[in-house]
Amino acid sequence: MNRNEILRAGLNALGLDLPETATQRLLAYVDLLVKWNRTYNLTAIRDGDEMVTQHLLDSLSILPFLQDVQSLADIGSGAGLPGIPLAIAQPQLAVTLIDSVQKKSAFQQQAKIDLALTNVSIYSGRIEDYRKYDEFDAVTARAFSDLPLLAKAAGPLLRPGGRIYAMKGVLPQDEMAALPAPWHVAATPRLLVPGLSAERHLLILERN
Repeated sequence: MNRNEILRAGLNALGLDLPETATQRLLAYVDLLVKWNRTYNLTAIRDGDEMVTQHLLDSLSILPFLQDVQSLADIGSGAGLPGIPLAIAQPQLAVTLIDSVQKKSAFQQQAKIDLALTNVSIYSGRIEDYRKYDEFDAVTARAFSDLPLLAKAAGPLLRPGGRIYAMKGVLPQDEMAALPAPWHVAATPRLLVPGLSAERHLLILERN
């Protein structure tokens, strides 16, 4: 299958019925990532077809859990994952991408411009220096440290009742046990990513 067919088959398997404009933007995002990756090494995955599975479909697998979320911060966002695919799939979702590596923020900015992502904001800097508190319904993280550090970093950003959605592989039992009060793990649904055999989980964290 070509890249377009891999994406469409994956979206169908996930039960996601996206408009054609969103599908084309997702493919354009992969094209841009492949292009930038040749020079800036934004991701270890070099092949565009693999990016569709391991980046796009993996990111979009959490979408059903975000139905009530209107604002989201993606911390340690890297190349914009999962934030950019989520922003493309849900134009009404306000997404802020936060990363301390300038070249990654530069790529995010280019993707925002090229893909006309008016619902995306970008902060280039350390999460500890982000000063907009109590702003978000949710924080996502796909490759950000361990759970205790994530909870400490994300907590100030969240509104009362806000949740952390941490994307992990095998359930990190030690990290879960080390979560500081008042955080606890509310749910650990397994993510079934089309075309990906590796074990994936979403850890949903709440405050007591």
